[in-house]
Amino acid sequence: MPDIRPRILVVDDEADLITVLRLGLEHEGFDVIDAVDGELGLKRAREERPDLVILDLMLPKLDGYKVCRSLKFDDRYKSLPIFILSARPGEQDRRLALEMGADLFIAKPYDMRDLVVKIRERLSRRGKAAA
Repeated sequence: MPDIRPRILVVDDEADLITVLRLGLEHEGFDVIDAVDGELGLKRAREERPDLVILDLMLPKLDGYKVCRSLKFDDRYKSLPIFILSARPGEQDRRLALEMGADLFIAKPYDMRDLVVKIRERLSRRGKAAA
């Protein structure tokens, strides 16, 4: 039987953050794909159909709000969980992200263990939690 690991798409323009998330998430049993700008993130989400997206708000080419809205307002992707991971912790940013359809807003810096717990909780609702 093939090893089916949940796939997480990380969309962030900070290479160091992508590396840290990749290492932490892969250690916890997830496959990680990434994108360094909003356009590529939207393309990868549509083509690769991840189980969950971790999305920054401040991205080149297409900001995270637009990426989130494009996915959540499309019937094919509206059930795709999107977690916003942002350095903009303001209430206005949080509210707008949730209005655009984000499932969760997490301010940077974040706690990896807490993030993994939240990912597993969300994926278990969809039947795809990592072991």
